[in-house]
Amino acid sequence: MPVSQELLEYQKVDAELRKIEQEIAASEERKKYIQAKKFMETAGEKLEAQDKRARDFKALFEKLSEEFEELNRMISEYSDLDEMVESGGDIAFYKKNVQSLADRLRAMKGELAKLSSDIEAACEEYKRMKKQTISMQKQYKEYSEKFKEIKNSRAEEVGAISARLEQIGAKIPPEILARYKAKRRDRIFPVVAPLTNGRCICGMDFAIAQQGALSGGNVIECEHCHRFIYKE
Repeated sequence: MPVSQELLEYQKVDAELRKIEQEIAASEERKKYIQAKKFMETAGEKLEAQDKRARDFKALFEKLSEEFEELNRMISEYSDLDEMVESGGDIAFYKKNVQSLADRLRAMKGELAKLSSDIEAACEEYKRMKKQTISMQKQYKEYSEKFKEIKNSRAEEVGAISARLEQIGAKIPPEILARYKAKRRDRIFPVVAPLTNGRCICGMDFAIAQQGALSGGNVIECEHCHRFIYKE
């Protein structure tokens, strides 16, 4: 039997396997499983990001606390301002320093307000993420089992089709069969398509010389879509 006919027979049976794969892939069980799986794969990174934010907040809090203590210390130096003026101190100098300290206090107040808001938002985000993580852990466990059940319920069908494919595949040249399987993994289907009016199903034109290579049931590859092309 020409190689093109062997490939077509193989593809016909392979289409049955593909149909089962598509049905399993479209199942609600698989969708829920994949959703939870993807979330769990990134949950660690998200938690690490939350930990980093917490460390950053702590460092900023310590920095502001140190500045606050320093301001308190400096302000305390002006507790005896009346005596300092009476002793001949420069009141303009003192006013300038006090104004500078007041400006710094106002700036610190703004930083503390923002820090408080950021901490509150981070706490809410952490609570939301913790709740979602617990939910996704349950979903992952539940639907990984259900997805296995779906696959197991079709295992006998898949096994029978795979056996037929192996039997047919034994008649196909190994290098061509390997290329067919590679195209199938790349989600090309149909892998084998007829030449119609000198064109592939993707619209690619084939020169007369190329068409001549299809005589005797041979196949060639389309340079555009990479399918195997045969002549009916």
